[in-house]
Amino acid sequence: MSKLNLFTQFLLLLLVLLILAFAGHLFLLSSKNLPLYGNLIVRSYMVNGVLAAIIFGLLFRFRERLKNQIGFLFMGGSLVKFVFFFIFFYPTYISDGDMSGQEFAAFFVPYAIALFLETFFASRMLKILEESSED
Repeated sequence: MSKLNLFTQFLLLLLVLLILAFAGHLFLLSSKNLPLYGNLIVRSYMVNGVLAAIIFGLLFRFRERLKNQIGFLFMGGSLVKFVFFFIFFYPTYISDGDMSGQEFAAFFVPYAIALFLETFFASRMLKILEESSED
């Protein structure tokens, strides 16, 4: 996998982990006889995956030019994710007056996976930038 550039590695790992998490999530819901595709679960996995890919893609694209601002750009990406949550998910989740654990998990599981990967790969990217500037 090391022959692939960092962005491609990120995309492949993001895709694999989100697919595995989605399958595990559906398996868990099925084993508890809960609705499989409720709580905007498909939209949540898709939106979190696409936003993570776009945010990391932008960080990767501008890594050289804006390397001193990568942390601020990363936080800005997190803000964008929160905006998407409050616009596209939150109104549906609280429409009954309460946000259930299933609704929370439907959004938070893919969000946490994407955030972990973004953080891990952004740190690797910064380390590579630091090592290349020392040469």
